Amino acid sequence: MKRSILLAGVLFAALLFGCDISVPDESGNVTETIPAVSETAAAPSSAAVFDTETGTASAASFSSQTETVTAPHIDVPFDYFSLPEYTGSPYCEVNENHPFFEDSDLTDVSYEFYSPLDALGRCGECTACIGRDLMPTDSRGEIGSVRPTGFHIVRYDDIIADKYLYNRCHLIGWQLTGENANERNLITGTRYMNVEGMLPFENRVAGYIRKTGDHVLYRVTPVFIEDELVCRGVLMEARSVGDNGAGVCFNVFCYNVQPKISIDYSDGESHRLDEAETSTASVTEIQTEAVTASIASSAPDTYILNTNTHRFHFPSCQSAKSIKEKNRLEYSGTREEIIAQGYAPCSQCKP
Repeated sequence: MKRSILLAGVLFAALLFGCDISVPDESGNVTETIPAVSETAAAPSSAAVFDTETGTASAASFSSQTETVTAPHIDVPFDYFSLPEYTGSPYCEVNENHPFFEDSDLTDVSYEFYSPLDALGRCGECTACIGRDLMPTDSRGEIGSVRPTGFHIVRYDDIIADKYLYNRCHLIGWQLTGENANERNLITGTRYMNVEGMLPFENRVAGYIRKTGDHVLYRVTPVFIEDELVCRGVLMEARSVGDNGAGVCFNVFCYNVQPKISIDYSDGESHRLDEAETSTASVTEIQTEAVTASIASSAPDTYILNTNTHRFHFPSCQSAKSIKEKNRLEYSGTREEIIAQGYAPCSQCKP
């Protein structure tokens, strides 16, 4: 009874005076601490924080009235296997560069949502309605304590200018929401994807918000295949709210690749491509008359099938050489027969 009275008094004092207070147990040992409540801990009245269990967000405010926003539309009509394979550009446009947002998703209430990690510890979709109030004002902190799935510390000094193959890559860039060592916002991304693919779009969003003060609805979704620990890339969508997309509007897929490096997406292992593998790309881009005639005819030919991605390749294709043995199938038949079985032609070697 005495402890209950004491605890109630401590709680009241903590709320009233905003200080950290240690609570002793019956024997006098300190077993728990009541954290201080400070004004800086409260988000601005226009900011909202998502409850990942209920899928809703409540505006954080000292006001007796609170605003709520509906959880963003997550299920998008996006098919990774319909994308062109990487051929040199760090990204490709998706859905004619129009994001998959619904009009009902648009709001001028700032919020952030980071999907819980899945059973393999992988990140999911991250969405934010970004305003100036979410953007950081302090210096960026350390993120080395977070180890995303498939992460390896590996260097290729003679290939990569910044030496290291992998970054702890923010899904929603730090400059946009100030999220630092958030494990739900960090994936294993190549330096190439991080800098050449994602950063220009992050800079575009940040620059627009700083200049106009408008909100931008922003979503980044890592794309994992089956139980792979490293994503194949990220889908990035953005739409400015106040001008209905006139200022910022894009929908792109950034490839999680590194030129001259082969990546095993199942576990993040990698190796440098030898000269024969590297030169194959330039050779296969040029279709000779003989190859074209072979494709046009219905004569049986030999192809390499990837039973995981459902793509088919010429045997000489660079992508075919990197297919895992368990997903690799040699097929002798016509192109039409393979397509009829649900396979799509490789966009690199164009079989």
